[in-house]
Amino acid sequence: MSNKNSSQEYKVTKEQAPVYSRAERKARNANTRGRFGLVLYVILLLLPIYWLVNMSFKTNTEILSGLSFFPADFTWENYAKIFSDSTWYMGYVNSILYVSMNMVISLLVALPAAYAFSRYKFIGDKHMFFWLLSNRMAPPAVFLLPFFQLYSSVGLFDTHIAVALAHCIFTVPLAVWILEGFMSGVPREIDETAYIDGYSFPKFFVRIFIPLIRSGIGVTAFFCFMFSWVELLLARTLTSVDAKPIAAIMTRTVSASGMDWGLLAAAGVLTILPGMLVIYFVRNHVAKGFALGRV
Repeated sequence: MSNKNSSQEYKVTKEQAPVYSRAERKARNANTRGRFGLVLYVILLLLPIYWLVNMSFKTNTEILSGLSFFPADFTWENYAKIFSDSTWYMGYVNSILYVSMNMVISLLVALPAAYAFSRYKFIGDKHMFFWLLSNRMAPPAVFLLPFFQLYSSVGLFDTHIAVALAHCIFTVPLAVWILEGFMSGVPREIDETAYIDGYSFPKFFVRIFIPLIRSGIGVTAFFCFMFSWVELLLARTLTSVDAKPIAAIMTRTVSASGMDWGLLAAAGVLTILPGMLVIYFVRNHVAKGFALGRV
């Protein structure tokens, strides 16, 4: 009897074995294809960045002579020119200044506005909320001429605050939309409990509410930085000498001898670094924000 049962169990196991091995092979093949696709994606993503870094350590003659994956004549001359020429390094300083101003102004304006939209109901609140986003949909060229004439009239042309305020028309609506989503995820009971405990609104907002939405603030700061850092049209038109950003300087590297590719590549590498630093410091908050993290 036992021999019969054991033979049946063996038969079942033998019949199921090919099924399990086939499923394992499918899972292994899918895993291999996924890894290959991921590696290929990373290579394609990093290839332009590597080529930019590669060009930045080459002379202009070597860049134009042919294709090479490594610098034959390694040089720091392109970076030395950027750090020794005030026209170049001041472009980075100017960009960092107005981008920082834009981030601070956008957060200061968007935080109370987003709180009002998330906590209070008033006439036309939904229409105003959508109208804010419609401003973000407009191209920067639409506001170029009005900003230029306005700033020229009041003496703000070629200043850092001029570019920062011009960018606010795009970053503030986006900041309000992002922050309102995070604030709506905070229970209203927290507000009521704080008021019962004797907290004034400013004290409650700074000490209790803002720490609860720090992930949303990190995401908002990231998007404000990215827009203001890469925007070229307004920044180039509203500045001339004193506040000219690096993006505008990089478009004017043509000389009598032609385009200075090595210098332009070095400037591009240095332009990527601030964005990498911002992503590094807010990476945890950005990850939670992209995952729609709520309190």
